Amino acid sequence: MNPSIKIMIADDIQLLLEDLTELINSQPDMVVVGTAECGKDIEELARKVDHDLILMDIEMETTTAGIKAAERIRDWCREEKIIYLTAHETKEMILTAVGTGAIDYIVKGTKEEDILHHIRQAHIGKPLMDGKIQEMVLQEYMRLRQSEKSLLFFISNISNLTNTERALIAYLLKGLKIKEIARERSVEVVTVKSQMGTLLKKFGVSRTKEIVKTIKDLNLSHLFL
Repeated sequence: MNPSIKIMIADDIQLLLEDLTELINSQPDMVVVGTAECGKDIEELARKVDHDLILMDIEMETTTAGIKAAERIRDWCREEKIIYLTAHETKEMILTAVGTGAIDYIVKGTKEEDILHHIRQAHIGKPLMDGKIQEMVLQEYMRLRQSEKSLLFFISNISNLTNTERALIAYLLKGLKIKEIARERSVEVVTVKSQMGTLLKKFGVSRTKEIVKTIKDLNLSHLFL
């Protein structure tokens, strides 16, 4: 049978990259169509090579290279399916990664058959988020259940932000006004106002102060700074 799942892999450890490629290519329904060892290379491959999903390491040339690459890839292709396959298990890193819109998060060391199962389920639109990861997100949600805006609400909206909108939020968190942001970005004030209008609609609020307050209340500032 012809392989039906076309996969690209990004990992800066050559041995792991080779082992994973060999594992996937040994499956009758899968094929590796591209590999990369840094964020920039996987971004370029994602644009040029036909594929179904990407297995993305988080720490490559920098500690968050995979996350940054995922953000940029999904900025121009919102339907992109990305599965993180990483050694990172910290709460902050997991929540940050989930916020990029990735469909699954697998910790390195997971059994090979389980990794393959995750890939197959993701391909058919039924991703399997690891139980431990689900529990972590659920606990954070429960901690914030009294908040007007829940963590899951923000994860949903953050995953749909463009790079420009993320940059605007970063400026807002630093306390910059619209005129100052326009000067920093070398654009017209009217352009920033228009972009802010779109940002407000995405979060369902009427003032940028509400976005800033909620992000700070939920301790999510690290996603933008």
